[in-house]
Amino acid sequence: MSPLIQIEQIFPSLTWRIRHEAMYPELPFDHVKLPDDFDGIHFGLYADHKLTGVVSLFQKGDVYQFRKLAVLPEAQKSGYGSQLMEYILDFCKIQKATRLWCNARVNAKEFYYKFGFHETEKIFYKDGYDFVVMEKEISD
Repeated sequence: MSPLIQIEQIFPSLTWRIRHEAMYPELPFDHVKLPDDFDGIHFGLYADHKLTGVVSLFQKGDVYQFRKLAVLPEAQKSGYGSQLMEYILDFCKIQKATRLWCNARVNAKEFYYKFGFHETEKIFYKDGYDFVVMEKEISD
C-alpha cells in the first residue's frame, strides 16, 4: 500500500534536520540554517505522518527562489522531491509569481529539466559542490 502523503506549511526549524541528513551530513548541523529562514515559507512532505521532505521558498516581489529541496536519504527515489516541486510550482502560480529559480547542484540538473527549468550562465562552487542557477518562467 502506498503511503499517505500530505504537504503543509511548516516552521523553519523543522527543515533543518532533513536538510542536514539529506544535503550536508558531513558538515556541522548549524550549516544548514539559513540567515533568512524566518523570512521564508517552508513546506514539509509527510509520508505516513513522518516528515520526510522539505523545501523553502523566498520571495522578492513576484520572483520566488526555492532553496534546500531535500528528502531523507532512505526515502529518495520515491517521487517525494517531484511532489514537493509540483506543490511549490502550483503555490507560485497562485501567488502570481512570474519566475521561480534555484541554485541547483550540477549533478541534479536533470531533475529540474523535467519541470521546465533551464540553466543560466551563472555557475559557482560552494561547500564541495558545483552549482548552476536554474530558472523557470511561471504562467497561468
